[in-house]
This record gives sequence, structure tokens and C-alpha cells, in this order.
Amino acid sequence: MKRFAQLIKILDSTNKTNTKVDALSAYFQAADDRDKVWTIAILSHRRPPRPVNTTLLRSWASEHANIPLWLFEESYHIVGDLAETIALVLPSPRSRTEKTLTQFLEEMISLKTKPEEEKRSYLIENWKDLDYYERFVFTKLITGGFRIGISQKLMTRALARATQMDEDVLAYKLMGNWDPGSISFTDLVLKENESDYLSKPYPFYLAYAMEGKAEDLGDVTQWSAEHKWDGIRAQLILRNSEIFVWSRGEELVTDKYPEFQEFVGRIPNGTVLDGEILPYPNGGIGSFNELQTRIGRKTISKALLAKTPVILKVYDLLEWEGKDIRGKSFLERRTLLETLCKNLTVEKDPLHQPLTHLQLSQTMRFNSWEAVAREREQAREAKSEGLMLKHWDSPYRVGRKKGDWWKWKVDPLTIDAVLTYAMRGHGRRSNLFTDYTFALWSETETGERELVTFAKAYSGLTDAEFRQVDAWIKKNTLERFGPVRSVVPQHVFEIAFEGIALSKRHKSGVATRFPRILRWRQDKKIADANSLEDLRALIPSEEKEFANNKNR
Repeated sequence: MKRFAQLIKILDSTNKTNTKVDALSAYFQAADDRDKVWTIAILSHRRPPRPVNTTLLRSWASEHANIPLWLFEESYHIVGDLAETIALVLPSPRSRTEKTLTQFLEEMISLKTKPEEEKRSYLIENWKDLDYYERFVFTKLITGGFRIGISQKLMTRALARATQMDEDVLAYKLMGNWDPGSISFTDLVLKENESDYLSKPYPFYLAYAMEGKAEDLGDVTQWSAEHKWDGIRAQLILRNSEIFVWSRGEELVTDKYPEFQEFVGRIPNGTVLDGEILPYPNGGIGSFNELQTRIGRKTISKALLAKTPVILKVYDLLEWEGKDIRGKSFLERRTLLETLCKNLTVEKDPLHQPLTHLQLSQTMRFNSWEAVAREREQAREAKSEGLMLKHWDSPYRVGRKKGDWWKWKVDPLTIDAVLTYAMRGHGRRSNLFTDYTFALWSETETGERELVTFAKAYSGLTDAEFRQVDAWIKKNTLERFGPVRSVVPQHVFEIAFEGIALSKRHKSGVATRFPRILRWRQDKKIADANSLEDLRALIPSEEKEFANNKNR
């Protein structure tokens, strides 16, 4: 545990990539093999379930620190991080622990089923034996919120240096459904395991956002354009007459999409497809808001399947006839994919019904970048976020690489809204109010206007602007609700967002996708801010029609 805490201290204290890689590489060379596995798991978001809720943590920490809970809460609001607050307020350790990272994690896993008093004793006894950074790490693991600014790519690079293995091979090995509590470092990293191959996906290739002008990419005929679909990026794997569906977040979600079982026996074994899971109600692409009704559900009922069916909009082929074809050009892969999809039609396969949950994403060729730009402007009508531009010669790479794949999203939707609530930020902004809630005008039954909240945003301003707004908030607070402050409605901000849909879960009746601050409209008074009607007018007419039909 000491070695792991020291590693986290180094990683948390620098923004330099090389320093982080050096620290991780040294750790992977020196640490116990079981601790290495757990470190890989933690840094790739395979954390054990949280055994204690944060309410109890705050209560027990304030008790052990011998301070009133209100003072602990005020400290927490200032510090902005629960684990750091606990590490700061607790008394000095009485002794030092010799337990390993693995021992701690195994204890935490078993702690989840223990009675509350036993959990309290466990936490306090261990807090007594840990120094500041060890307490910080220990509590982070307990809360399940371990985020330390290390990407899986960076961690894999360090592991490759420590083991002298190929980085791409390691990226492949670390994907899939493995359990850090039972797998050894040798089996996970060093050993070739043929049985692991059956369900393992490939690392996803990710596009960069367009930089500069599209014309800078050169000859337009060397590029494929296709719509950028707003769903869940997924790989669908068919091997040994079994199907596996993996999300980009490396989560096995096969059971969430039983519709795809129709592919077994129709799509040949040894096939891996890359595509987007999209909601498909009433025979058309729905909104991401509709897809969210299926995300996180433990069971998918027949009613939910009927209400929000899905399709896989497939756009790439990564494995064919059991062979990894990622090294082939995009043109070659697409040709094979189109042949596969054509052979799945009833005309080619008359003994079967058509596959109702698989669609091929169309690729488009253009003779000018002006024509590409015009297609991009029509993206929302096609229910997409914009265009994907892929060079016909490009292989399927690992991770985010510049050059061959670009995403050219449509300009965001915007609305002018009024700042009404604020919370402190996190990390380096934990001493500033930077998390804001915004409202729009709505007319009451008596004809008066009132502000109704519709979105939260915490990015888009410069550091200087955040400091300026923070100073104003502290002087213009109306009420406090724990960490939240309501403020005098005075400032207008232009809010940008990617998508919009009707929603019964929001007071405004509308949900926005990826809201963020575009600019501070100091030239506008709050009377000039937009209304909820203005916001609803941005919802596509077919979305409104679908919602109306659903409510009848």
C-alpha cells in the first residue's frame, strides 16, 4: 500500500506525461504481481463496488476527528474532495500499516456485506494506521471514485516499457472481461491465453475533432464521408456460435441488447463489427434520450424492448473469417463489410428473414469540399451529429490518432439563459464557484414570467471569467442549500448543447445533451434571455410527434 500511495502522490503532483510514465513503469517493475494486477484494474476503471456510502463516511470521519459534522461539511465544501478532506482532518497516525494494496482491496470487497458497526470499526482502525497520502488513497478506494488523471493509454505505455511488450498487444490483452481478484499478472499480461480470445474485443480507433478547414485535408476524393451517429459505440463479436457486445467503455453489454441474438447463425463466426447502437422506435432513428431508458437497466422487459428497440448501425469490419484485418485499408474493410451485409439479405439468403436490427452506415463520396459541407449542414435532419471523414487508405489504429479519421460535427444549438444556482468546482477549482445551473423564462397561468431551470454547465469560461463570476456569486447569494447557493438573477450566458429532447424527468420538460457555456453575454439583461418555448422550438418536429403519440 505504501508503494501504491507513493505512486499516486507522484502521479497527482505532475502534469508531465513522461514523469507519469516513468513513475508507473518503475512501479510495475518493483511491485508485487498481485498489486500490479489491482493497479491495472484501478487505472482502467475496474474498481470494486463501494462498501460504504459517503454519508456514513462523513459522519464517521468527523467523529474520529472530534469535530462537529457541520465543520467537517464546511471543510469538505472548501476542499472539494471527500477523500482529501478526510485525510486532512484526521489525527496523526498511531502506527504504520504493512498491508499490501491487494489485502486492502480484498478486505473492502468483503466489507460490503458486513453490518454497519463493523464497517465503522474497520474504517477507523485503518485510518489510525495510515499517513496522509495512504489515507487519501484508502478512502478513494472505499468511495469507488478513484480518478487520478491517468488514461488507459498512458498506463498501457508504462506497462509496455516495464515488460518490454508491444503496446498494442497489451492494449488488446487488457480489454475484455477479466477479474482482478482471480487472475494472475502472468495470465493477464505475460501469458498467451487462447481461451481469452473468444470474447475479447479490439481496442477502439477514435477520431479527432476537425482542426482548421476541411480543404486542408487535401484531395476530397481520397476521403470517405459518413454520418456521425449519436448512440453507443460498440463492437459486436461472433465467435464459436456465440455473440458478445462490448461498449467503448470496455463494458460487456450483451444482455442489454437481446435483439442482436438474431445475428447468431446468420453472421459467420470469426466476425467482429464496429458500429453504433441506436434507438429505433417506429422504424426510425430516435434520440439519445430514448436510448438512455435502456442504459443501466438490470433487466430489459418485453415492454421496454417494444417501446425502444435498437439497431446496430455498422460502419467497419475488424475481423473476418477469424483473421484480424485491421491492417487492411478502410476501403478494403468496407468492401468486405458491404459484401457481408449484401449476403444477409433475403435475396441472397432466402431461407431466412431479413435482419431487422442490423443496418449498414452509408459511405459517401464527393467531388468537392463544398458538397461535403452542405451534407454536414443537413446532419440533424439525418439524426446525426455531423460527419465522419475517413481516409480510404487508413488502417484501423489503436486509440486516438491524428491524420486518418476526423469528426466534423455540426455547430451546436444555442440558447441565452440566466444563472440561478452555483456550486463549487472540483480539483483546482474547488475553492471557486464554477458549477452553474441555468434557467429560461416561462409564462405562468396568471400571465406572469418566471425562471425555470433547464440545464447545468461547468465549462466554457476562461479562468479569469470564472474568478470574476465567483466573486460576484459570493456577494450576491440569496440562499444556501448545503453546497448549493441560489443567486440574484442578473447574468446571462449563451449555452451550447449537442442535442435536445422532451423529457418528463426534468422540470423544464426538456433534456439537453452536453450543455456547456459558450460565452458570457454581458451585453444582455435577463429580460432578453430566451424562454422555454424558444428552447422547445429547437426540438425536431418528429421528436415532438413521437412524444405526443406515446402520451395518447
